[in-house]
Amino acid sequence: MKKLSVFTTWLGCLLMGLLVSNQPALANKSPKEEPIRIVSLDGTVSEILCDLGLQSHLIGVDVTSTYPESLQKLPKVGHNRNISAEGVISLKPTLVLTSVNAGTKPEVIEQIKSAGINVITFQQEYSVAGTKKLIQDIANTCQVTSRAKPLIKKLDADLAQVKKAVGNPKVLFIYARGTGTMMVSGRGTQVDKMIELAGGVNATSSFDNYKPLTAEALVTANPDVILLFDSGLESLGGSEGLAEVQGIAQTNAGKNGRIIVMDGHLLTGFSPRLGKALQELTQKISQKPKV
Repeated sequence: MKKLSVFTTWLGCLLMGLLVSNQPALANKSPKEEPIRIVSLDGTVSEILCDLGLQSHLIGVDVTSTYPESLQKLPKVGHNRNISAEGVISLKPTLVLTSVNAGTKPEVIEQIKSAGINVITFQQEYSVAGTKKLIQDIANTCQVTSRAKPLIKKLDADLAQVKKAVGNPKVLFIYARGTGTMMVSGRGTQVDKMIELAGGVNATSSFDNYKPLTAEALVTANPDVILLFDSGLESLGGSEGLAEVQGIAQTNAGKNGRIIVMDGHLLTGFSPRLGKALQELTQKISQKPKV
C-alpha cells in the first residue's frame, strides 16, 4: 500500500511537470507577478512572436507590423524609423524587441532603456539562413526554444515548393509613394535578394540601396518585369497611372504589360512566410507577356 502511495505521488508530480512545461515560458508562474508586456518595433519580429504563440504578450507594435491581421487591433507606436520613445514608454512594457534593420534611432532606444525597460535588438540577414536564425534567436530569447523547430520545418517545406523562374528575367522594383516619390532598388536591398532567390536578375544592380527613378535610367535598365508594392501601384493611380510615368512605355515590361505587385511586408519581410513569398514572386515573374 505504501509503494502504491509513493507511485501515485510520483506520477502526480510528473504530470504536473508536463503541464507546466507546455505553458508559454513568458507566462509567469506566479499570479502575483505582472505578465510580460512586449512592444515590437519590427514587423517581422511581430510576425514571428505571433507564430511562436506569444501574441497575447504583445501590447503595442510599429506600423510595419501588418501580419497577422489581428495585430491591427493593437496600439501603434509609429513607423520603426520614426518611433516616439514617449509613446512606447506610455504603454508600460517590460520588454521591447526590434531588429538592427528596423532603423529605429539609437537615441530613441537609449531613451526607452533609461526608463528601465529591457530592449533587445536582433540581427537579421536577408537570406534563408538569416530568416531561420532570426526565428531561433527570438524563440531562445523568449524562452520557447522548442517552438522554433516546427516553424523552420514549415519554412523548409514551403521553400521546397519554389520553382525558380527560367530565363533569368530582368526585374525592376519601383518603390512608389505617388509620382513625387519614386525610387528603384539596387544591390543589397531585401528586394534585390528576393529577386535573386526567385531566379530573376535585378535590372538596376550597378549601385547600392535605392536611387531616384529617372526616365533615362528606366530605359537603360529595360526590365522584362516591373515590380511594385500593391500600395505603391495604388498610390500612382493603378496600372494606368504607372503607364504615364516617363520611360515606362519604352521598356519591355511596359510594352508587354508585365507589371506585377505584391504585399510589401510579404515581399521584403524575410519572415516565416519567406517560402510563400518566393512562390508568389517566382510565379508572377515567370508569367508570359500579355501581348
